[in-house]
Amino acid sequence: MPDAMLATMSQSAELPALNWSELGLSELLPTGTVTLLLADVEGSTRLWETQPETMTAALALLNRTVAEVVTAHDGVRPLEQGEGDSFVAAFARASDAVACALTLQRAPLTPIRLRIGIHTGEIQLRDESNYAGPTINRAARLRDLAHGGQTVLSGAAEAMVADHLPDGAWLADLGTHALRDLPRPERVLQLCHSDIRNDFPPLRTTNDAGNGHLPIQLTNFVGRASQIVDVRQLLKENRLVTLTGAGGVGKTRLAVQVAAGVATEFTGGVWFIDLAPVTNPLVVPVVLARTLGLADQPGRSTMETVCRFVRDLKMLLILDNCEHLLDACADLVVALLDAGHDVTILATSREPIGVVGELTWRVPSLSVDDEAVALFIDRARRTRPDFALKADNSSVIAEICRRLDGMPLAIELAAARTRTLSLTQMVDGLHHSFRLLAGGARTAVRRQQTLRASIDWSHGMLTDPERILFRRLAVFMGGFDLDAAHAVGADADVEHFQLIDLLGLLVDKSLVVAEEIQNVMRYRMLETVRQYGLEKLAESGEAEAVRTRHRDHYTGVATELAARIRGDGTPLVPWAELEMDNLRAAHAWSCDAGDFDPALRLVSSLQRLWVTRGRFREGVAGFDAVFSDDRYRDVDVATDVWVRAVADAELLAVWFSTPNNLPRAQEALGAARQRDDQRLVVHILLTCAVLAMNYAELAEPYFAEAAELARAADDLAALYHLRAYQCFVGNVVGDPIAAQAAGEEGRALANELGDSFMSRYSRVFLGGALVLQGKLAEALRVSRELVEEARAAQDLPMETFGLMTLAQALTFTGDATAGRAAAQAALENGAAMGGFHEDTAYLALAIAELASGNITAAKQACDAAWGCTSPLKELFVRSFVPMAEATMGCGDLVTARRWADDTVAAVPGSHQVTALTARAGVAVAQGESQQAERDLHDALEIADRTGGYLHLPDALERLAALVADSNPEHAARLFGAAEGMRQRHGEIRFKAFQASYDSALSKVREALEQHDFDGAWSEGNALSTGEAISYAQRGRGTRGRPASGWESLTPTELDVVRLVREGLSNKDIGARLFISPRTVQTHLTHVYAKLGVTSRVQLVQEAGRR
Repeated sequence: MPDAMLATMSQSAELPALNWSELGLSELLPTGTVTLLLADVEGSTRLWETQPETMTAALALLNRTVAEVVTAHDGVRPLEQGEGDSFVAAFARASDAVACALTLQRAPLTPIRLRIGIHTGEIQLRDESNYAGPTINRAARLRDLAHGGQTVLSGAAEAMVADHLPDGAWLADLGTHALRDLPRPERVLQLCHSDIRNDFPPLRTTNDAGNGHLPIQLTNFVGRASQIVDVRQLLKENRLVTLTGAGGVGKTRLAVQVAAGVATEFTGGVWFIDLAPVTNPLVVPVVLARTLGLADQPGRSTMETVCRFVRDLKMLLILDNCEHLLDACADLVVALLDAGHDVTILATSREPIGVVGELTWRVPSLSVDDEAVALFIDRARRTRPDFALKADNSSVIAEICRRLDGMPLAIELAAARTRTLSLTQMVDGLHHSFRLLAGGARTAVRRQQTLRASIDWSHGMLTDPERILFRRLAVFMGGFDLDAAHAVGADADVEHFQLIDLLGLLVDKSLVVAEEIQNVMRYRMLETVRQYGLEKLAESGEAEAVRTRHRDHYTGVATELAARIRGDGTPLVPWAELEMDNLRAAHAWSCDAGDFDPALRLVSSLQRLWVTRGRFREGVAGFDAVFSDDRYRDVDVATDVWVRAVADAELLAVWFSTPNNLPRAQEALGAARQRDDQRLVVHILLTCAVLAMNYAELAEPYFAEAAELARAADDLAALYHLRAYQCFVGNVVGDPIAAQAAGEEGRALANELGDSFMSRYSRVFLGGALVLQGKLAEALRVSRELVEEARAAQDLPMETFGLMTLAQALTFTGDATAGRAAAQAALENGAAMGGFHEDTAYLALAIAELASGNITAAKQACDAAWGCTSPLKELFVRSFVPMAEATMGCGDLVTARRWADDTVAAVPGSHQVTALTARAGVAVAQGESQQAERDLHDALEIADRTGGYLHLPDALERLAALVADSNPEHAARLFGAAEGMRQRHGEIRFKAFQASYDSALSKVREALEQHDFDGAWSEGNALSTGEAISYAQRGRGTRGRPASGWESLTPTELDVVRLVREGLSNKDIGARLFISPRTVQTHLTHVYAKLGVTSRVQLVQEAGRR
């Protein structure tokens, strides 16, 4: 049947769609968190070609079946979504999508067999009648994995339906797989049922699992068929196989070829890690982390981050060129193999790595009679397309290959000369230069000398200017551009006008490789050739001068680009990512030479790269390499360079570890003041403020002075950095009003100057400040915009932070299901980055579970949040995680009270509202109503003072419950006031608290006449937030805190007394309570006066008698 007729028949039988535009489709398509079902017909083109009449009827039946089944399961089909015989259906409930898929797979649709993919996520509308964005793209890639008759689900969908599957159905875990063109792998599950087929071939992941992470090969792989079989068998039997052999023997190429052939056996993917450019052993795990797409993790080393990522994956790692980093590689492979029991490592090295369990396999040369000849012919044809093996040249080619001992790199270099030399001339050259090749079998050392002889021969054919440029270019790591070649390679011996021609000649002679990257021509040397060039550079006596020129070029360019950086990080960040190996080499050369000034300038100039690309730990390591060097104190470093380096290093450290270098920052501040450089002073003031972030009274003066100087200098960039960090610190110390003001100003200034990253950073904590104030509608808007913008910019860290804030805002406004989904999406994103800020995502999930009444799940999420936090974030996590209430809900009042007491003693500012309200709930359960009442009144007072109104309705309702028996009219007003506040703020009551609320409210209703209750309720409901707090506090006046005695002590004073009894000093008490020692002494003075004691000893004695 003609193709045109087939196409016409297929189009005429496409699945029909209702005219949704006439029905108001924008109101019918589900939005928010949606489950999508995407399906198509397996082998539809073949079926049309072989069974056209049958397919016409079968497709008509499919049309009717899909329309009926989707409608029956409350699904919607978007207008014109899907092409040909594919279709899309959307469901508000994931369980409906799974039930629909099962019904479709059960339906008698022969010869049609459907491939179905199901994924749940936040959806975007392209227009009124179609979906677009990451969720539908991921669903489509899932469908592409399936076979006909098979239904696959994503991990996100599985989480929604695991407890709501159709009768008789179950899910089979198919592992984690890469999805074509998408940035992170996906956990895939298969829907199974006894009524449908359940046994299928492996998922269609051949191209994705392997080649997506392997280097692209531009030349044919020749020979080694039996060796590929051998190495593949070794990988099945051993978890660490090291391919050894001389440089140039083909270890890397063989490893890549083997990996491509076994890719489908590793569901976690096959990953290639090139260690050749790495000079610092500490960077080895960093390179692996970057290859796997992992960001730095707060409180964890890079090695820990990598090990956590691989522990549940079946994956193959190719560690290439290990010989110069044997100790670091040994540590890495031991850690990886111990962490992930399904991890297999294929390494290449000139020497064994030397760890237990390693199997070494020496890569031989190519067989000279066939494989070597075939390689020579293949590579020669790339230089001379008409080159062929003939009767009159076969023996000469064989002789060349024998002289080259079957070494692949040497053969490739020789084959490249066929453009300018005859085969006879080539043999003559080998006779003169390769005398070591004569004789019998070669040892490993001789094979290495063979390769050297090959390169020696190529080098010997260069002119003097070519040789000079060749050895100078060997200093580059990972490639270089033409500007860099001029800066490093040109001088009196190689004029600038000569360089481009000389470079072209080196490319022609296969000593330099030219390739276009990001629309710019770049150059590089094969590693073995580069090592040879470095030896020639050392012999020349100009190595130090060339390396210094290399260092000066990259330091200068980095400094220049940093000075004119734009808001999106260009041109610095893209350039630095491309030149990372050269930048590392430049820094290493400075450190090795004890030239610390340029080393620090280089690392500081890359600050934007470290921050925006999540390379915090690598940046700090660059600074530490200088600061920890014993020679550092004896070397003169310009004051401005040192001050900026201290500031940059400490700010980077804040992102992942507890800051502990405030004294050094203060010393740098003093040095900056002496230089009278206001911009520098502002920068180090900001650093000091951030380092003091857990102590509001210490941080504020630094922020205030920095802001005043920045405004005076009209330094708007410094000002929005200040405001963004001030917003962050405001969240930490519980000052949401100041945090909001700083966040809004920082966002506005960043937007004005076009700095999209800092704008997003400001909004992360602006959203948090709005949540703390109970401004939930605004928090929803800010966090939604942040997530969308970060997603569009492929800014996964800021998207993840935004999802965490969005999860809380959604939960508190009554959509706990969506809040849970957002928290789980944040966890999913974090997992893709190796566990990025899991603690914050888990606490958001805990809040959503508590709001849903899932006490056990809430407790589990609380434990997960606390278990994975870092020392820097312990105070932050304790301020938010609902551990006390979840623990109380699980029946463990003792542990709940201990957590609540510690939290009240630790958390600052408005976080006390949450902490005291939670402790009051526990105290009520323990029968301590006076403690509960005191805590709730203190919570109201703090909320009024700080503007932290989140949880204030809970505090009013719990206070009302306490007086329900003694003063029901007062309780009714408090209940009404709480409800009015919920209506204004949009803050719902968690299901976990609903039963106790209903019980107390019923008690009040029973105690009052209906009109009395309604009147009191209405009066309370009409109160503003401030009036409600004042009214509740007036009720305290009848039993207000006395002037002396234990009942006169404030909660903070009671905490000070408790810690004095434990034997802590003022300094230690201040550290526990996050206040200064002077503030501790002030509290003690008040305590002494109220209790009539004069010393710590008397205080301890008095407390013991209480």
